[in-house]
Amino acid sequence: MAVLLCSTTSAQLKTTVKCPDIEVNLLKGIVNNTILPVSDPALIRHDLPCAMEASAATNKCGAGVFYKSKDIYFYTDRDYIEIGPAFKGRLSFPLMGAAKSGLFKYLGAPQIKESNWEAFETSYGILIVYFNKQNRVNKIQFSTKTAKTIQLCD
Repeated sequence: MAVLLCSTTSAQLKTTVKCPDIEVNLLKGIVNNTILPVSDPALIRHDLPCAMEASAATNKCGAGVFYKSKDIYFYTDRDYIEIGPAFKGRLSFPLMGAAKSGLFKYLGAPQIKESNWEAFETSYGILIVYFNKQNRVNKIQFSTKTAKTIQLCD
């Protein structure tokens, strides 16, 4: 009589967490209809569970949740969100790469105007756009703070 022994090996199947599409509503100051500039890091990680680089509070800019591969950064200690030129997501209107001369139709007149950047008052706080040498938008920051109270990371 032959006895057949089966050996079972327990193994974990690990799946890669797919990052949901990122949608930024610049007129409302919200990401994916849930994340605000004042959102807690735990909420951000829950709603965007994909690969991220989280920083500790010892960082010169304070704590944050950073998605370098998506070019979007949540500065949670300073209550603002930054979007870079390689942003992988959708904006509520085509601001990234827009000409400086064409911003009025989207944002109205700037509250503060400098050669490299302009700040616009919004219903939620402030929206700041930065320009490259061709005078096209290459960085966006938005916050619930005002022009007088925002503290940006250098």
